[in-house]
Amino acid sequence: MQDAPEAARYEIRDGDRLLGLAAYDRRGDRVVFTHTEIDPDAGGSGLGGKLVRAALDDVRSRGERVVPRCSFVRGWIERHPEYGDLVDRTDA
Repeated sequence: MQDAPEAARYEIRDGDRLLGLAAYDRRGDRVVFTHTEIDPDAGGSGLGGKLVRAALDDVRSRGERVVPRCSFVRGWIERHPEYGDLVDRTDA
């Protein structure tokens, strides 16, 4: 997983092939996740969860907060309450 700030998204790749992305909009110290997409050919492999976990770990390491506008990210955080402290509840 890597942050691709020029594209405003976190990406998971296999070589040059993009397998998934988590799009965001940075607003100061907040990362607003707007959309998550996984290549249908890679579906069912848990890549979405791996991508979101790595993205949230990166956000945590930067001392930032999350606004989960994307339903996939929001649902993932709900299923993993240990990440709930990252959510900026003033704009969630």
